[in-house]
Amino acid sequence: MSGGFPEAFTLSFADTINGWVDWLVVHYGDQLRSVSDRLLALLVGLENLLRLLPWWLLLLLVGLLAWHASRSLLRSIGLVALLGFIGTLGLWDKLLQTLALVLVSTGLCVLVGVPLGILLATRPLARRLVLPVLDVMQTLPAFVYLIPVLMLFGLGKVPAVFATLIYALPPLVRLTELGLGQIDPSLLKAAHGLGANRWQRLRRVALPLALPSIMAGLNQSVMMALSMVVVASMIGARGLGEDVLAGIQTLNVGQGVEAGLAIVALAMVIDRISQAYGRTRH
Repeated sequence: MSGGFPEAFTLSFADTINGWVDWLVVHYGDQLRSVSDRLLALLVGLENLLRLLPWWLLLLLVGLLAWHASRSLLRSIGLVALLGFIGTLGLWDKLLQTLALVLVSTGLCVLVGVPLGILLATRPLARRLVLPVLDVMQTLPAFVYLIPVLMLFGLGKVPAVFATLIYALPPLVRLTELGLGQIDPSLLKAAHGLGANRWQRLRRVALPLALPSIMAGLNQSVMMALSMVVVASMIGARGLGEDVLAGIQTLNVGQGVEAGLAIVALAMVIDRISQAYGRTRH
């Protein structure tokens, strides 16, 4: 007697999903190609802009940004040293490629995540509908949603951006909604009593009070975007993840460790700066 699951009760929706993706490609292929071309132009333009900056000027700018965020000279010097460490490993150009990918992905996260978080905080129905979707986005293995993204956009930097966006978006949405939901309602009522309309209450009262939570969400999104750089390198995005992948494929432990440490150093720099901005606006 077989202990397997009865075949009569099995079902598969793989063909349905494949048909839906094919329908998107057939009917909206031109629009998707246009979006892909614009996003690629943005990515390449940002990479070229970063390459135009002398290495010492970029380090100086990061140091000034770190000092502005933390007002700590010692911390600023430490973060600049971490970034300079990546250059000493001979990975400066790959650092710029990874940085451009993370900046574009994080920018898209902010453009989508903050308005969506505001919507969830103000519309209970939207919250009930979207939260399960965010749960799926956070728990679904990255390789699963890489497949439709690759079919829609092909190999290269653009699908890496969209895959990173899907992976890194949920924390920002959740923490934006959480920050807005924890605001004392009496403050908003007082602003309403003073004649502020809904937009003014949001812009002048709610968002400033929720900013520490939003910055925490942004910090988490950036960290998750950095954790995707190795996966992104598997679909054609270059950068530090490419060296980690090459180290795995060729069993070159040294190369993989160097690139991994460079990713850690970049993550620490971005993490400390974003956390400092969140604290200074408390």
